Amino acid sequence: MNPPPADAGEPTGSGAPTSPWFRPPTPLTQERDLILLSTVGQKRYLITLRHGSQLHTHLGIFAHDDLIGQPWGALVQSSLEQPAVILEPALGDLMTHLKRGTQIIYPKDAAYLVHRLNLRAGSRVIEAGTGSGVLTTALAWSVAPTGRVYSYEVRPETHQLARRNLERVGLLPYVELVLGSIDEGFRQTGVDALFLDVREPWHYLDAVRDALKPGGFFAGLLPTTNQVCDLIAGLEANSFGDVAVEELLLRAYKPAPDRLRPDDMMIGHTGFLVFARCLPPDADAVRWQSRERLRYRARRQMEDEIAAAAEQRGQAAEDDGRKYPRLPLPG
Repeated sequence: MNPPPADAGEPTGSGAPTSPWFRPPTPLTQERDLILLSTVGQKRYLITLRHGSQLHTHLGIFAHDDLIGQPWGALVQSSLEQPAVILEPALGDLMTHLKRGTQIIYPKDAAYLVHRLNLRAGSRVIEAGTGSGVLTTALAWSVAPTGRVYSYEVRPETHQLARRNLERVGLLPYVELVLGSIDEGFRQTGVDALFLDVREPWHYLDAVRDALKPGGFFAGLLPTTNQVCDLIAGLEANSFGDVAVEELLLRAYKPAPDRLRPDDMMIGHTGFLVFARCLPPDADAVRWQSRERLRYRARRQMEDEIAAAAEQRGQAAEDDGRKYPRLPLPG
């Protein structure tokens, strides 16, 4: 298995968990392992195992010493003899248990972004801004152990929160957190993908082109349609092709076999996802637009030509009062 990048470093602090996601699996839990403790009623606790520590819950106390050395999937009991199961955390567990300081990107969107940005182990991806580090977690999970995430955040308190969150889940070695604005562009070049979660992403498309490799993947998340329209116009003006706008709606069902039905609540609109590919600067971006966009452009062009012809006829009528242009007489 390949090691993390040489400049990745290690999470700081003696209590930082190891990164079990990218090492050979061990049959028994170890100190500093990150585990998911699932109790009755589907209450879930994400904890880092430490000798001498305890987890206090409404079902009693779970001593970490009783959890260390247990096989994954083992059934354990609290001080009140209430059962719980030791599980390996999934990516969704890491994302939903992070401390939030800003509006987060939901797992349904994050998983799809990883897919649409074509990320895999070894990929290099830029993110701006970092926020609480929820999407950063998904990006790091997908590119580790040989890839790298470069995440930009302008707010110092949010930057520190993201660092603590990534350190807690053991993914900080695969992320380079940058405290600063992207107004002057990005420090990296030739990256595989770039994601913008900023208010006016169309202002940074020149910097996006400079950072992406030829044909690289771009994505943005925006909450309103007017922002999406501005971004699409900016992408067309900056030689981006394969533009797509998508929205994900997730509906869960109650897992009762005798009365299966949708949950009473669902995760609806969380944002519009805009995707594009970076074309060569000399490419005619118009030729790479969708068929619907080309049809709309042709229809508008025809409407403009009809309007111009009507205006010309009207001007001719005003000049001499005739409805039709004067015809030359024979001879």
